[in-house]
Amino acid sequence: MSLRIYNTLSRAVEDFSPIVPGQVRMYVCGMTIYDLCHIGHARMMMAFDVVHRWLKVSGYQVTYVRNITDIDDKIIKRAVERGITIRALTDEMIQAMHQDIGALNIEPPTLEPRATDYVPQMLAMIGTLEKKGLAYRGSGGDMNYAVRKFPGYGKLSGKSLDELRAGERVAVLEGKDDPLDFVLWKSAKETEPEDAKWDSAALGHDYGKGRPGWHIECSAMSCATLGETFDIHGGGADLQFPHHENEIAQSEGANGQPLAHFWVHNGFVRVDNEKMSKSLGNFFTIREVLEKYDAETVRFFILRAHYRSALNYSDAHLDDARNALKRLYTALDLVPPATVKIDWADSFAARFKAAMDEDFGTPEAMAVLFDLAGEVNRTGSDELAGLLKALGACLGLLQAEPSAYLQAGARLDDAAIQALIMQRAEAKQAKEFAIADRIRTELLEQGIVLKDSPQGTTWEVKS
Repeated sequence: MSLRIYNTLSRAVEDFSPIVPGQVRMYVCGMTIYDLCHIGHARMMMAFDVVHRWLKVSGYQVTYVRNITDIDDKIIKRAVERGITIRALTDEMIQAMHQDIGALNIEPPTLEPRATDYVPQMLAMIGTLEKKGLAYRGSGGDMNYAVRKFPGYGKLSGKSLDELRAGERVAVLEGKDDPLDFVLWKSAKETEPEDAKWDSAALGHDYGKGRPGWHIECSAMSCATLGETFDIHGGGADLQFPHHENEIAQSEGANGQPLAHFWVHNGFVRVDNEKMSKSLGNFFTIREVLEKYDAETVRFFILRAHYRSALNYSDAHLDDARNALKRLYTALDLVPPATVKIDWADSFAARFKAAMDEDFGTPEAMAVLFDLAGEVNRTGSDELAGLLKALGACLGLLQAEPSAYLQAGARLDDAAIQALIMQRAEAKQAKEFAIADRIRTELLEQGIVLKDSPQGTTWEVKS
């Protein structure tokens, strides 16, 4: 079975075939850097981390570009509030982002362009659009995109221009010829700091001092790093309109060819069945979540849901994820895995591959891991344990030392626990079962669960 991916553009699952055989070029809209990343950002980056990993497992050479927006109204406002330069703020937030997503075992992209490094390319694209009659200077000095002059506008969102104009997200005129038009180059304001302004004349254009609009940033960066047409463009579902719709209008309007063959969008995060938002007070940063749960549990929790579905965040769901992940690690702890190369003809591996090849079906792939863990427990096969670990690696899971994972967070150190386990064994040998039971109970009160087997007694932290 070949890889099939849901394409937002066609609203269907399609067979995936890259433009250049054996090579995949993928662009994902990354972070606007003004604050710490939240669990919604983690969900987006995790979704495309899995896409990236599976493409590589499938034998493709992948160029993965995930941009950073480091100039924006919110960034300027935050830098001014803190009394620091925009660069100081964005450098700080990029470092924090790398720490947080690194903790979640999200692999770095091939390239991570910053918008401020591509302003000349943005101005060049605006110039092309102006020559083609798709861009104009508004009454306020901004350069705007003339949406109604691009025939394909609305094809990604599936809405007509009249429907979009009636929508609540359409901006007021603000010097535009049409409410649907959007800004390409924002004319500088006197109140804005100097490091938020570029002199377009110094870069060969006559648009005055200003800065790029958000949408033109991604069009210019994707074109500069991957070419005018590439295989996959991704991002959160909230970017489908207007951001990605506007990217298509800019890029295809300037270049005259499709921007991306596949458009891929991950679903929203909900908190106790309500949409996550700061206004509702149900907003969690990655750091806040990692104060309560270990990183692999968070990763496992996110990947249990299909990337296109809504993800319902709650402590109960994370507790359940922790218990489920412990079952997999318990199998690896009882049967130390052999080092194996995945044989995709194996029944478990074939099922896993079929799940992932059908639009990156992580829920079904995880079900295979649990079936495989059950077989490891039944047979004690180190080869099957090795396969379990190897398949887990495809999702960025099950690579920790099993005992270390199961024992993480213990209130007692290992030496103290091992001493009590030995005392209990001596008590059992002497048939002093009351003493043995008391030791087990005392450890349980400390959150330590003992597990007896023919190979001896091991322990793990109580969930």
